[in-house]
Amino acid sequence: MRILAVNPGSTSTKISVFEDEKEVWDLKLSHSPEELSPFGPNIFEQYGFRRDVIVAALQEADYPIESFNGIVGRGGLVKPIPGGTYQVDQNLLKDLEIGILGQHASNLGGPIAAELALTANCPAYIVDPVVVDEMEPIAKFTGNPLLSRRSIFHALNQKAVARKAADQLHKKYEECNFIVIHLGGGISVGAHRKGKVVDVNNALDGDGPFTPERSGGLPVGDLAKLCYSGDYALDDIKRMIKGHGGIVAYLGTNDMMKVEDEVEAGNLEWLKVYQAMAYQIAKETGAMAAVLHGKIDAIVVSGGIAYDKKFIGWLKEMIEFIAPVVVYPGEMEMEALALGAFRVLTKQEKPKIYNPE
Repeated sequence: MRILAVNPGSTSTKISVFEDEKEVWDLKLSHSPEELSPFGPNIFEQYGFRRDVIVAALQEADYPIESFNGIVGRGGLVKPIPGGTYQVDQNLLKDLEIGILGQHASNLGGPIAAELALTANCPAYIVDPVVVDEMEPIAKFTGNPLLSRRSIFHALNQKAVARKAADQLHKKYEECNFIVIHLGGGISVGAHRKGKVVDVNNALDGDGPFTPERSGGLPVGDLAKLCYSGDYALDDIKRMIKGHGGIVAYLGTNDMMKVEDEVEAGNLEWLKVYQAMAYQIAKETGAMAAVLHGKIDAIVVSGGIAYDKKFIGWLKEMIEFIAPVVVYPGEMEMEALALGAFRVLTKQEKPKIYNPE
């Protein structure tokens, strides 16, 4: 069963070929500012360029498009939907093309998969986009009816590592309760109950722990004062929350290797900030333990920062009393995409149809 996975990012496009569940070839196509400069803010202006570089790379690697049994693209900013593997159809393509919830390179994953699948005469899918929403109604309350909590998180990675942990326990994902922590540029902590993420922080803009470049939750009264101080425009505040928040705000960098090196060298100021991030993640983990009523099979940790054994050690000191901690370092996005398609192609799951409420 040969599967092509396509993952468009802001400055790169990753492609991988899987045979059954094994990755046999992969390539990261980097796109320079000069290559992307002719295109405007509508991400679909890049569609033809991205498709053509993928086709050329596959031809050079001697993987004919016609040889694939399924093609899967990264899910983009569609309307909120439950997790799963979705068949790419016209309703899905329409919402991706207009950017129903915003412009992002991942919006190109489904359309590129669909066009290549026509050539291959095979199905096209997306898997677990960032807008997966399985939160229980009670989890969406804030403290004001004008504002609701939203489910925006690393659904693709979280679901994939949760399945890995379930396999390790010789159970199905749908039989387990997990807390899953994704440690990347954004950080998400999700409560997985019997195959659904019933609560999770908004990992994009202003909820949960601070991250390498996001502020996480801030004291709202003090934030309101900043907004009306006259010293900051709306765009300044937005950058404080996403892009220039967290580690960047404190230390001036989002390079976590540099942070690790400074901590290892004995920089106490950097150590305090790095430990504070671990502290906030641990607090969020405790909150999700309450959501799951303390009935937790494992705490699953993934993402790039999970390679740092010192950081994982700090986390374990604070959360290991809740449940055993299992660590799967790295992103694993390509594997997650391919395995989502594989489960459908081998009839382990039925493909879902995009039909948001």
